[in-house]
Amino acid sequence: MNPLEERIGYKFRNSLLLAEALTHPSVGHETQRHHFNNQRLEFLGDAILQLVITEYLFNHFSAEAEGQLTKLRSRLVSRETLRVRAAALDLGRYLMIGRGEEASGGRERASTLADAYEALIGAIYLDSDLETAGKFILAQAKPDLEEVAEEPVDINPKGHLQELLQSISPRSPAYELISESGPEHDKTFVVKCVWENMVLGQGSGRSKKQAETAAAIDAMKQKVWEKRNG
Repeated sequence: MNPLEERIGYKFRNSLLLAEALTHPSVGHETQRHHFNNQRLEFLGDAILQLVITEYLFNHFSAEAEGQLTKLRSRLVSRETLRVRAAALDLGRYLMIGRGEEASGGRERASTLADAYEALIGAIYLDSDLETAGKFILAQAKPDLEEVAEEPVDINPKGHLQELLQSISPRSPAYELISESGPEHDKTFVVKCVWENMVLGQGSGRSKKQAETAAAIDAMKQKVWEKRNG
């Protein structure tokens, strides 16, 4: 586990906690034996993540009302945001998962990565304290926190993108489903945003709507149309 500990900047005293955080429930399902998994740590990590982000927003956005703070928090702890953070740590590569889950692309699944990320937070908290877990959360969230500081007003990404593009051309962007995977109760949708024969962005989510929103956000980050016109 040393390479992962280097990536996260934290050395576990109890390595079993890290092993538990990285164990997907599919391991126990396949062996038909009682086997620890990361679901309890995920439950704990989710609560700690919410608390740390809530406290940060409360202290740094003193002019914002409760409703706006809730929207900002949702943005910072969304499944897609956590998936991106987990992917940046290459967390999927360190997961212990069942063979069936592996075969169906479990290591890249947004829900699996987001859950493991929350479980990792729970494990760090139990291995140390709230302050240490908080430092990890805020260090990881730094780019997103800076983005929120620049644009705290919650926008409608699809509507915003459409307005941007319609100032260039009357055509609206289209959203095309690339794939859907996972069981019926926990599907992951991947969508691309297309405009003027260009793929502007791609996103994933637990619903087509979520995936389209993620694709619109990706498109606004990449600004492919500016490269073509520039």
